[in-house]
Amino acid sequence: MGKTGKYIPQDKMVSLIADDYRLLQVLSRFGIHLGFGDKTIEDVCNDNTVDCNTFLTVVNFIKNDYLLSDEPLSLSLNSLLHYLKQSHIYFLEFCLPAIRRKLLDAITLKDSDVSFLILKLFDEYVDGVAEHMLEEETNLFKTAGNLASNENMNKEEIPAINKHHLKVGSKLKELKNIIIKYCPAESNANLLNAALYDIYRCEEELTSHCLIEDMLLYPAIKSHQKIS
Repeated sequence: MGKTGKYIPQDKMVSLIADDYRLLQVLSRFGIHLGFGDKTIEDVCNDNTVDCNTFLTVVNFIKNDYLLSDEPLSLSLNSLLHYLKQSHIYFLEFCLPAIRRKLLDAITLKDSDVSFLILKLFDEYVDGVAEHMLEEETNLFKTAGNLASNENMNKEEIPAINKHHLKVGSKLKELKNIIIKYCPAESNANLLNAALYDIYRCEEELTSHCLIEDMLLYPAIKSHQKIS
């Protein structure tokens, strides 16, 4: 790690994981697989056709509690879009379905109205996340992709995203409160605790994902904008 407290291209890639396990998800979403030995970050990025500046910007953003330096952003829209699209796949096809399976294993639906409510709220939350992500891919990601392809765009064509992120978390907060306050007595405590823990972790990861869109992707779109 450099003198500024940030990772630099010459650091060993393995040091990222040793310092902060959360960065495992960053590697997978950029398409970087484990097994890179003692190679540097720059070498591993080159081996996997990942823009090193973009990778380091995301890594340092997460590592430094989502604070940006005063330095101008140096990002590849294509690399950042790949990262964000893979994040959507992770949430919708792996993380959220895995939590639902844990909830089903933990609660007995036929014995408790609360159990049905828990599952209903979770499904409504997943539907909201899926709708939100589809909207992003249809609008925001499409805009970024067009700019990455050097297409011209008017200022009015850039979609606003911040307001949409506020809507996603309300159902999850309600769900957590119901599980904690009104957990059915016949539920499997270990499985339900594990599911609740995963819900908290998923919430943290979704918050991180939204911050990357708001504070990295959106400014990158504005800076790449070409007025027609």
